[in-house]
Amino acid sequence: MTTTQAPLALYGFLRPRPERADEVREILLSLVEPTRAEEGNLEYHIHEQADGRFFLYEVWRSKEDLDLHNEYPPLRDFLNNAADYLDGAPEAYFDTMTSSYPAR
Repeated sequence: MTTTQAPLALYGFLRPRPERADEVREILLSLVEPTRAEEGNLEYHIHEQADGRFFLYEVWRSKEDLDLHNEYPPLRDFLNNAADYLDGAPEAYFDTMTSSYPAR
């Protein structure tokens, strides 16, 4: 019997330190194309809110694909130094998708 794993969605907010907002924007935007090129990535979007926070929305084929993505050196570097860039901890959530994901 074959089981199909539901895609995994990751979403949340990052509030950059005011003096590092431009740098955070640049780092986040530099991750878009490489991340979208990863085999297991289905969606990757960054939105900038009026209050200065960044909203991230990602969809991954599986948790394993997300785990692999989290080892990408530029992302790992940013995450390891998040306290230097962000005003508070990231607000992040991830869940398997309840709705079906459209076939590509």
